[in-house]
Amino acid sequence: MIKVKKKRPLTLYILIAMVLGVAVGYACHEAFPDKKAAADVAGHISIITDVFLRLIKMIISLLVFSTLAVGIAHLGDGKAAGRIGMKAMAWFVIASLVSLTLGMVLSNLMQLGTHLGLPLPPADATTGLKTSAFTLKEFVSHMVPKSPVEAMANNEILQVLVFAIFFGGALGALGQSAAKLTAGVDQLAQVMLRITGSIMKLAPLAVFAAMASVVTTNGLGILATFAKFMGGFYLGLFCLWSLLILGGFAFIGKRVFRLIALIREPFLLAFSTASSEAAYPKLLVALDQFGVQRKISSFVMPMGYSFNLDGSMMYCTFAVLFITQAYGIDLSWGTQITMLLLLMVTSKGIAGVPRASLVVIAATLNQFHIPEAGLLLLMGIDQFLDMGRSATNAVGNAVATAVVAKWEGALDEEQAPLAESAAEGVANIRAA
Repeated sequence: MIKVKKKRPLTLYILIAMVLGVAVGYACHEAFPDKKAAADVAGHISIITDVFLRLIKMIISLLVFSTLAVGIAHLGDGKAAGRIGMKAMAWFVIASLVSLTLGMVLSNLMQLGTHLGLPLPPADATTGLKTSAFTLKEFVSHMVPKSPVEAMANNEILQVLVFAIFFGGALGALGQSAAKLTAGVDQLAQVMLRITGSIMKLAPLAVFAAMASVVTTNGLGILATFAKFMGGFYLGLFCLWSLLILGGFAFIGKRVFRLIALIREPFLLAFSTASSEAAYPKLLVALDQFGVQRKISSFVMPMGYSFNLDGSMMYCTFAVLFITQAYGIDLSWGTQITMLLLLMVTSKGIAGVPRASLVVIAATLNQFHIPEAGLLLLMGIDQFLDMGRSATNAVGNAVATAVVAKWEGALDEEQAPLAESAAEGVANIRAA
């Protein structure tokens, strides 16, 4: 009799790693009360996380390029790509407006910045963040790469996206004459996914190190100090998750709940490492299993990573209004709406940019003559907030991709994972 060993899900190991990381981090924080010593210990612990994220960055550009180029080539013509792109962008714009509006409404209702009981930084204090690069002019010109090699070397996902669209479109137009090259790029995508599988085995270690490092540096006391703001922000994220799931339910029905179950691993990975990029490869695999055809997921997902950052935009809203409330600045509804529209434009293309949300917020504060120094209040807890917004970005992009696939008639029945398929095969052999 052949026995099939049941493999424990990666989710379980990630959860265990998170708990152990918090416990070890708290012990280190108590053992090293000196901030400099604690930061030094945290720096050594975070080496594991840094290596893991560098491994992800090592493959992300080639993975995005190869999957997107092949996906567009398989669409066959530019009209199909344009149609799918327009549908995806329509969803992204609506989701962005919902995220920003929900954040604005909740921030005004909860007034998280009032009665802080903390000393405010001087209004003329500087944060050291460079904001000049996040103008509309710079954003538009920055979209087009000077060199595809440079874009990949610098992990400029938006630039890789633009080049892959041109490359995939050319492959599709050439048809059979470029069949060998298309097959080669497809094989490159498969190689990148295979490498991803090996890298993901390190995920629990990276999660453990990430949590231990953050808690070692900041301790758990900082969570109590900013409990009101963090609680309000995560309440907002929960409301946003509910709206995203409701939107998915409207188009794909009850299957949306199965989708949420399938993306729990990339969700936890994005949450614990505070990196949306870390979840990208696993999201592709989860969408494959859900039944989304690869030609759709490989096209919509990279676009989503540049234009559909729901969690990041909600954070920008919460942070800006928190700072205005903390300094007692009263903004009219018209000014707030103008500010949100500006955030919607300047927040595009920030995936993969370190602390990019803070840069976007700083640029917006300067535009409306609000003290940039208010960001100093949030920098200490930014890592904990980044965890929530990164995970939300993963949820938003998964739902968006599934909905677009449904619109295109490219949402198939759920595929059995490899382990389950093997078990069914053995069962059939035994039955025979």
